[in-house]
Amino acid sequence: MKIETKAYGPIEINERQKISFPSGILGFESLKEYAIFDAEQQPFYWLQSIDEQNVAFVLINPFIFRPDYEMNIDNEELLPIGVSDPEKALIFSIVTIPVDGSPITANLQGPLVINRETRLGVQAVLTDARWKTKHDIVAELAAFGASAEVNSQETTR
Repeated sequence: MKIETKAYGPIEINERQKISFPSGILGFESLKEYAIFDAEQQPFYWLQSIDEQNVAFVLINPFIFRPDYEMNIDNEELLPIGVSDPEKALIFSIVTIPVDGSPITANLQGPLVINRETRLGVQAVLTDARWKTKHDIVAELAAFGASAEVNSQETTR
């Protein structure tokens, strides 16, 4: 299937790349069908609306820069997409790339949860005060890397 994308023009996708969000994504509730694929720059992904070429999101796996990330999601939120086993879910955060040179941030308060098998997704809303809508990816990656190095040095003493 060929789709028009915001960043890459027309591209060919396969059925496994199609993701349906039965309730849409916050602010884009009317758009239900998306395609996911690797962005040109890793570790990012691109989530492109199939119905609206100008609606697309940059995504990242939040565990890359926040290995301590925890999602306490009510099981009822995940029922519509059929997730009962966390191992069968893909977790992504929506990334904001400002044009003014501000830090690139990720939304850890509103993760996207996608059922690997059914290809259905939902945007959860977390109430844990640790998770905000703007986490500086580079700063948190650097902080975790430094903290992991300190912990590693302490265990070797």
